[in-house]
Amino acid sequence: MWAYNSVFYQIYPIGFTGAPTSNDGKVVPRILKLKEWTEYLENLGISSILLNPIFESDNHGYDTRDFRKIDCRLGTNEDFAEVCQDLHDHNIKIVLDGVFNHVGRGFWAFRDVQEKKWDSPYKDWFHLNFDGNSCYNDGFWYEGWEGHYELVKLNLQNPAVVDYLLDCVKFWIDTFDIDGLRLDVAYCLDHNFMRRLRTFSQEIKPDFALIGEVLFGDYNLIVNDEMLHSCTNYECYKGLFSSFNSMNMFEIAHSLHRQFGSDQWCIYRGKHLMTFADNHDVTRLASILTNKAHIPLAYGLLLGMPGVPCIYYGSEWGAEGQKAPDNDYALRPCFEKPEPNELTSFIKDLIRVRQSSDGLCNGSYRNVVLTNHQLIFERASENEKVFVAINASGDAFTASHGDLNGSVTDLLTNEEMQLNGQLDMPPYSVKYLKFC
Repeated sequence: MWAYNSVFYQIYPIGFTGAPTSNDGKVVPRILKLKEWTEYLENLGISSILLNPIFESDNHGYDTRDFRKIDCRLGTNEDFAEVCQDLHDHNIKIVLDGVFNHVGRGFWAFRDVQEKKWDSPYKDWFHLNFDGNSCYNDGFWYEGWEGHYELVKLNLQNPAVVDYLLDCVKFWIDTFDIDGLRLDVAYCLDHNFMRRLRTFSQEIKPDFALIGEVLFGDYNLIVNDEMLHSCTNYECYKGLFSSFNSMNMFEIAHSLHRQFGSDQWCIYRGKHLMTFADNHDVTRLASILTNKAHIPLAYGLLLGMPGVPCIYYGSEWGAEGQKAPDNDYALRPCFEKPEPNELTSFIKDLIRVRQSSDGLCNGSYRNVVLTNHQLIFERASENEKVFVAINASGDAFTASHGDLNGSVTDLLTNEEMQLNGQLDMPPYSVKYLKFC
């Protein structure tokens, strides 16, 4: 699966393009702005782009009106097809947000139910009851997603709904040549639906990637050969920033070993979960870390640990953003153009190394040296062994271990050195050491 060796770049299009937060009905080709970024993304080393909702919606994109039409605030289907062609021309694959659990109140089938009530042929597309009423006084009760009644829950056990959604996926592949989907709130989705989606999409495009949004629980339930290829790794997301803020590298080391280590009880060996330092739903890394010197170290850890790394737009140059109640757009801003800096250059180097390293993309995981402030771990495949070394302290540190022996090359600097049981680690440093 191509996604396992990729570095993703996530963009929330409505915010990224500066579109109005509510649908004003005006068609403006804002999505073409992506074409101004494709050369930058290719140069950064990005191999796939993850786009949050782009289809016609009431407001934020997760309240879909029409799965076959690009949101008018972003332009037309023709505009987006042009963008997709440009992305592919720059060797960047395209993964869209598949919002299949719920729709907006403006969704065409729900509006038919509002108008015709019992007589609507679409009344069984939703979980509703004509003996009650909604908070919008529709004359019937319906289930909203987690109590959000602007998001109408779809009945994914209805074959007609499944057929409709799968037909939309085929339309996206045929029209835009997309390469995969990120399934919104995958932890809520019917498992039989995800099985059907996997079979259906692979019949059309054998290497079509399916990545689920999952916050908690056993990821093996949906990441398997019958359902999804990957899902979001929120456990390691939390450990990533928390380990630096508490100066306790044991936290992330424990999570990584628990998930990917060689012990029999390690639960996700062989899986490629999507890893991230921030996204459109959480406070940005540059705002949540208490010591800004730890920002590049966090990316060194992210690009070195098991998983499929995903970078949130703007965070590669240290953009800040605090999650706030009822103000998601603080996390989803419009940047007129890329603002690369020293951090961006460092992340570019990390991506370059990772993309050419079988050990970092597919290797096993083993803790080698672990203290409160330092972590050295091994990523080893049949072809390559790499040690990732992080010093989160403002002081230099000399690590000692029997495995720190032999000829190595620092893949970030191309420096060759001989280890004799010790490794000198400068303050606030990252090293990727490949054993010769």
